[in-house]
Amino acid sequence: MAGTTTHTVTNQPPPLVGYDLFAADHALVEAVARHTAPELLEEVRAELSTIGVSAGSAQVQEWAAQADENPPRLSTHDRYGNRIDEVEFHPAWHRLLGKGVGAGLTTGWVRPGGHVRRAAGFLVWTQAEAGNCCPLSMTNAAVPALRTDPELAAAWEPLLTSMIYDRGLRPAAGKAGALFGMAMTEKQGGSDVRANTTAAVPLAESGTYALTGHKWFCSAPMSDGFLVLARAPGGPTCFLVPRVLPDGTRNVFLLQRLKDKLGNRSNASAEVEFDGTWARRVGEEGRGVRTIIGMVAATRLDCVLGSAGLMRQAVAQAVHHCSHREAFGGKLADKPLMRNVLADLAVESEAATALGLRLAAAHDDGGEAERALLRLALPAAKYWVTKRCAPVAVEAAECLGGNGYVTESGLPRLVRESPLNSLWEGAGNIQALDALRALRREPEALDAYLEEIGRAHGADHRLDRAVKDLFSELADLDGMEARARRLVERLATVLQGSLLVRFAPAEVADAFCASRLTDDGGASFGTLPHGLDLAAVVDRARVHVPA
Repeated sequence: MAGTTTHTVTNQPPPLVGYDLFAADHALVEAVARHTAPELLEEVRAELSTIGVSAGSAQVQEWAAQADENPPRLSTHDRYGNRIDEVEFHPAWHRLLGKGVGAGLTTGWVRPGGHVRRAAGFLVWTQAEAGNCCPLSMTNAAVPALRTDPELAAAWEPLLTSMIYDRGLRPAAGKAGALFGMAMTEKQGGSDVRANTTAAVPLAESGTYALTGHKWFCSAPMSDGFLVLARAPGGPTCFLVPRVLPDGTRNVFLLQRLKDKLGNRSNASAEVEFDGTWARRVGEEGRGVRTIIGMVAATRLDCVLGSAGLMRQAVAQAVHHCSHREAFGGKLADKPLMRNVLADLAVESEAATALGLRLAAAHDDGGEAERALLRLALPAAKYWVTKRCAPVAVEAAECLGGNGYVTESGLPRLVRESPLNSLWEGAGNIQALDALRALRREPEALDAYLEEIGRAHGADHRLDRAVKDLFSELADLDGMEARARRLVERLATVLQGSLLVRFAPAEVADAFCASRLTDDGGASFGTLPHGLDLAAVVDRARVHVPA
């Protein structure tokens, strides 16, 4: 029929673009206010809104898609046959990384309230593009390890905490800023770093060594320096390996191949060979694991924050889609069953955000009780929050129907990224065993945890019952290894519940306690029990894009 068309597009949501990711996240805004000194709050909010506006812009979203669609490429030799061992990135990668460095995402250790403000920024920036957050995380996390050697810290810390992205392989002393990576994992060891076989032979100059060995996983191989574990005469030891030596020559850093990964595709992860590679010892010989423990704690916190960021973006996309999409005579978000799904996802996201920021605040406090809390709460949070990320991302994609399976919707990138943080920096069993070790060896860690959850005592009968059940679990640690996952899950959810009961709106805390701390919730999302104020929960998670 003349004049008709089959290509009129109706009933599709507008793009979720052009908004402040920080300001639109009520749970994050409130957590920042809760954990930031009043005299800093205005400055921190302004800084985070700048990051949020950038992350929500069309330009950054375009860069993120380009970086993901054009993964890095390895060049082992130049045109003349000289070994160069360089990784080439799409220009979008450098733009994103420059934005992240300029936003202060490597400065957690050197600014007032630094860990909370950086944690919030990291959570926001992960939503823009998670791959570039890997070198940002490792650079920030390297600081506590380097501080075990004042001379190294004096030379490197100003570069690592610089807010200038100075790309290119040159001697660090001539750069305005530097990035760090790490190479711990070996084929035969994995998380068992004491099984490392990379050998470190002392050189004539005090504190210097030659490394020989193969690292199975080296992230961000174009960084300026790396923390590496190797076996010195005195045992496993931490080393700093610069990519370029002070005289301008390249260190021996032989890139064998890049990993073809499920997600995190914009970021390069390589296998690297050391063959007489120059290294500087960090800390004492034989104390390598103890030296890097601060770095491990910081990167594990970033795994929690990164998962919280991915969940938040997945929920924002799902709620946005369902708030505009019509089906069966009304908006999808207003349909009782879909509302249940969206509210359930939103509750999971908010619980992750509240817990992540609480742990960042513990880093800022630095007191003995807070350090003790981290020894138990951090592995529990790393275990649980990172494991919840994948089901949240998949369920959010399902909220978009078939559209959520199409790459250009953005949800498949979140789905592919979602398992990463549970695998990196020690998978689930490692976290569960670390928490169990803290319970057995450090009674002050449990004391700090109980004091924290005790602050919510009497506020919700379901939380109180869950705490009582937890006491029963903790009463018998014999044979606990086989039950460690169950216990650590309970540690994490009770801590989340205590935070939400104290600080979240009543409808959010009510939904969490009813579904996570009792037997009244189902095994999948969208099974919240009857009688909750789900409309308020969904509205809290909704992004309102400026007209």
